[in-house]
Amino acid sequence: MATIDWLIVILYFVVSFGIAAYYSRRAGKSIEEFFLSGRNLPWWLAGTAMVATTFAADTPLAVTELVAQNGIAGNWLWWNFLFGSVLTVFFFARLWRRAGVLTDVEFIELRYSGKSGAFLRGFRALYLGLFINTVVMGWVNLAMASILVGMLDVPESQVHFYVFGAMLVVAIYSALSGLWGVVVTDALQFVVAMIGTIVLAFVVLSLPQVGGVTGLQEKLPDWALQFTPAVGSGAEAAAGGVLALTVSAFVAYIFIQWWAAWYPGAEPGGGGFIAQRMMSSKDERHALLATLWFTIAHYCLRPWPWILVGLASLVLYPDLGADEKRLGYIYAMRDFLPAGIKGLLVAAFFAAYMSTIATQLNWGTSYIVNDFYKRFVKMDGSEKHYVFVSRMATFLMMVASILVTLVIQTISGAWQFIIEAGAGLGLVLILRFYWWRINAWSEISATITPFLVYGYLKVYSDAAFPDTLFYIVGVTTVVWLAVTFLTPPVERQHLIRFYRRVHPGGIGWRRLREEVPEVKPDSRYGWLFVDWVCGVVLVYSVLFGVGHFLFGSTASSLLLLAAGLAAGAVIYWDLSARRWKSL
Repeated sequence: MATIDWLIVILYFVVSFGIAAYYSRRAGKSIEEFFLSGRNLPWWLAGTAMVATTFAADTPLAVTELVAQNGIAGNWLWWNFLFGSVLTVFFFARLWRRAGVLTDVEFIELRYSGKSGAFLRGFRALYLGLFINTVVMGWVNLAMASILVGMLDVPESQVHFYVFGAMLVVAIYSALSGLWGVVVTDALQFVVAMIGTIVLAFVVLSLPQVGGVTGLQEKLPDWALQFTPAVGSGAEAAAGGVLALTVSAFVAYIFIQWWAAWYPGAEPGGGGFIAQRMMSSKDERHALLATLWFTIAHYCLRPWPWILVGLASLVLYPDLGADEKRLGYIYAMRDFLPAGIKGLLVAAFFAAYMSTIATQLNWGTSYIVNDFYKRFVKMDGSEKHYVFVSRMATFLMMVASILVTLVIQTISGAWQFIIEAGAGLGLVLILRFYWWRINAWSEISATITPFLVYGYLKVYSDAAFPDTLFYIVGVTTVVWLAVTFLTPPVERQHLIRFYRRVHPGGIGWRRLREEVPEVKPDSRYGWLFVDWVCGVVLVYSVLFGVGHFLFGSTASSLLLLAAGLAAGAVIYWDLSARRWKSL
């Protein structure tokens, strides 16, 4: 790192603090300003903040590892979530904004009544806000530590001090500025991170050892350049290094995981920081457009610079072991970037790191303050009191995540555990918007059962992920359906109040709709289904169209991009102002 590199990094931190200072007074007005930006975010800012949060310091490294092990097709391990993301866009974004709650955990008591609803809200506030949130931040901290060790040669005995120093910076500007500062810095961080990763891809491809995209194609085996996984019997699918899926694994990924499993940032029906951004949007239309922009940027804009560097790392560092392949990205930064550009890339990784940590701190604190402290500890405090508690809780959340980071040695496979431990819950999270009979006990049983089945399979079965999803989802679905019909429904007047506020449509509310005929429910679900299909076609077509263009398949690229353009035109026409009023 030359002097100019450090100056670029310092400049980035100064600008981030300046943004925080600018928004600090506005964030102090109320907890709605602190956690939801006064529900006044435009769609482009809310959507960019979503995608910046998912662009963590570990994300390019994880994609590099997937590509180095299984080729381009390895990305299907997360590309399959697209179906659920697009479902959230058209069927849930408007409902989240219309609900008018501060967090998706608060939604629990809007939808469910009685002690069971209160228990579920308090439990999920602590479970998600403390446990899951600090584990995610610990994961991101470990990734940032590996970047500092590999890129800057920071001694491993000291690296935690650097990471925690960066985290303290994030905690300070998050506590000062609330969500306004977080989303504005998110937009800056996303731009910096994307420029940095694109520059790295260009530099690496220009190396004589690589020889551009044409050189990659000549030097790499065919399996590394395959866009789709191999599907078939074990022996058939295992040929080469391409991602190998048995038929059952393929079915689990494509037809089950995206709607059945709960995973932070990809919750069926939306949730977590995704729901927070939707609820922060100016209105329902901005909430839908924000989520649509996030989905397009998340799947189409971000991956290809990482994928290209991941492929190049196979050429540049062929001797890296299976556990070291993700470090190919860091080594490429360290070994080949000139002064100035290297500082930009380090700033880009700090940007990716800080955008994720800032959101996790603000989002997790919203659960602790709004859904636990304000709901169960001090229910009559002033807005200034709750803002003060929110700022203090932000720092306490930071300390908790530091403690988790210190005790975690490795969390490889944590994503797999989270998916399996939440398999089967997803359908309840979807249907609670569209079926009146779902109650708090449905969600409680769907939350607990996967843990029990997961434990049983680990002890008494040799079933491996993703085949375990068939067992966990099947048992969980039977259990929560039985519990739903064996327990009393949500109190009638509570359901009516929910329906008046959110007024979802569909046959699941037909019985209740007759009691409040003055409320106009949502309609045109047939067209929303068309929009969902077109959204999936749009994103996959653009994703693979760009890929084919990069690798010189012009005809295939044009066909795919034309299909994406046609699908986008259908969505644009259906979301026009005239037709929007009929939703």
